[in-house]
Amino acid sequence: ISATQETEAEECLEPRRQRLHLGHKSEKSASQTRDVLKQHFNDLKGTLGKLLDERLVTLLQEVDTIEQETIKPLDDCQKLIEHGVNTAEDLVREGEIAMLGGVGEENEKLWSFTKKVDDDFTAQDYRLQFRKCTSNHFEDVYVGSETEFIVLHIDPNVDYQFRVCARGDGRQEWSPWSVPQIGHSTLVPHEWTAGFEGYSLSSRRNIALRNDSESSGVLYSRAPTYFCGQTLTFRVETVGQPDRRDSIGVCAEKQDGYDSLQRDQAVCISTNGAVFVNGKEMTNQLPAVTSGSTVTFDIEAVTLGTCNNNEGGHFKLRVTISSNNREVVFDWLLDQSCGSLYFGCSFFYPGWKVLVF
Repeated sequence: ISATQETEAEECLEPRRQRLHLGHKSEKSASQTRDVLKQHFNDLKGTLGKLLDERLVTLLQEVDTIEQETIKPLDDCQKLIEHGVNTAEDLVREGEIAMLGGVGEENEKLWSFTKKVDDDFTAQDYRLQFRKCTSNHFEDVYVGSETEFIVLHIDPNVDYQFRVCARGDGRQEWSPWSVPQIGHSTLVPHEWTAGFEGYSLSSRRNIALRNDSESSGVLYSRAPTYFCGQTLTFRVETVGQPDRRDSIGVCAEKQDGYDSLQRDQAVCISTNGAVFVNGKEMTNQLPAVTSGSTVTFDIEAVTLGTCNNNEGGHFKLRVTISSNNREVVFDWLLDQSCGSLYFGCSFFYPGWKVLVF
């Protein structure tokens, strides 16, 4: 074979060698890729498994916590019931023993037994609820230590149910509810007159806010809803800049054209505590009105008909104005008898908010 022929044969074999080499490299690369993928997914499985195990532990702990929180009130309730049952059994036995004695001995034992029952429970707080008789839901209206409470926002001539429970000193649990009591009010709720430019009213029209309007004057009640023998209360929710002409009080009739109740046929207190009767300032003065102050008016009829002409009036009312634990008492003379009175307020600067009830 000539040299030329050998060269041509080598050139023919070279591409086959290259293809064989490439095929060998591809097989090796594919094998490495498989190993990498297998390792990657094995690592991923391990990581996911670890995360899932940690999440499972967290969720199980949360379930345990919820279980303990749920069981504790039930355990407390069971202990309370068991304690109550044991106490009741002890009291029944002591009561039976007290009933078996002689007359004199029986009275002494019964007194001792009754005193023991009363001493076992000392009310620390009370919880009052009410609802309309047509409603299925009671709502809290008061929680506290007071034994008297005025329920506001009651519609007149509508029957309501009231119930109360108590909580002993140092105890967390409440006593059973009392038997619901039914009651209603015939009193028309006190409302401010709507539409006065200088004041903004609440939806029930029992709260008046002096706004930024430059309009001034007295804001009166919608109707003469205050009757002698009742207590009229004003609670100052927020305050603005005081002015000596400010006024909160009652009057025999509405009189337009006045900037204050410091006028004839009216009694009032100014925000600085000064008291005015028929436009004249009294010597006695109450504390200045501040945020949260409560001002009450209690009025009773003293005489009907004609009074001494020197006194300048024909109808005398005894008025008590109280504010910040102080009070003034005086007689108010009117030109004519009034079965009911208007109430009103006037403020010269914005920011004053007053609730009436």
